Amino acid sequence: MYLNSNCHVILFIMAVQSLESLYTEHQDWLQGWIRSSLNHVEHAQDLTQETFIKILMKGREHELNSPRAYLSSIAHGLLVDFFRRRTVEQAYLDALEIEPEQHTMSAEQHHLIIDTLLQIEHMLDAMSERGRHIFLLAQLDGLSFAEISRRLNVSVPTVRKHFIRAMTQCLLLLEDSP
Repeated sequence: MYLNSNCHVILFIMAVQSLESLYTEHQDWLQGWIRSSLNHVEHAQDLTQETFIKILMKGREHELNSPRAYLSSIAHGLLVDFFRRRTVEQAYLDALEIEPEQHTMSAEQHHLIIDTLLQIEHMLDAMSERGRHIFLLAQLDGLSFAEISRRLNVSVPTVRKHFIRAMTQCLLLLEDSP
């Protein structure tokens, strides 16, 4: 038991040293690479830190053969998420502007709404094109399976099958979300 505990401590120390080395050698380069896409220093700093946190969470910093390629790959995914979030947030703000009544909400409520919209977008992106179309026709337009069947020129069992798959994906993603 004592030997096993020591092995975990040694592995942890090696991981920290490896990450520290990776950070020291590539942090400035990565931040510059991200800043070239954002043109905003503070956001670049935040995304640089998030990149290294993701690497720490994955625990593979010692296995890297091409650290810059790996770092830029993770950072690219974070940039996509950043721009997606900004787009969703701007669309939400634009929708609020055309509302006849101005609703006041706290920053926390605003943040929760944006996060919910992003989760919905993620769920929709995970669906097949046909499944997404059927799901939206049922959920947003309130169409029955028979109406969707006629509109898309497919059988009712096909509509039911795609709808069930879409709902299952939603439930699985909700179950996996923090």
